[in-house]
Amino acid sequence: MPKGSKRLKISLRQAANATGNLKEGHLSDFFRKIKYKRGRATAVSATARKLAVISCNMLVKGIPYSLSIEYLFLDQKRKLKLVLRIKKNIAKFELKPEDVGLDKILTIST
Repeated sequence: MPKGSKRLKISLRQAANATGNLKEGHLSDFFRKIKYKRGRATAVSATARKLAVISCNMLVKGIPYSLSIEYLFLDQKRKLKLVLRIKKNIAKFELKPEDVGLDKILTIST
């Protein structure tokens, strides 16, 4: 028999269900990936668990939330690698992003 607050479980499931209705965001991407493979009910449970783990790490361990690259899809990882490669080439030629006109584009945090 699982332990835990029923109200907390319901709240996490409702938050996960609402996350599934979002159009963008890494948690909604995760939700859609699980939904495609296993169905909506499993996706709600998996996303609720992920929300619980994130919340627990933030509250109990004091770890600030940061988006991990492992949750990104392959095309998003490729874009990040491309940005890093462009940054390295700019540094190799001792140019500044402003010289190339990429100062606003390369402000993506990795």
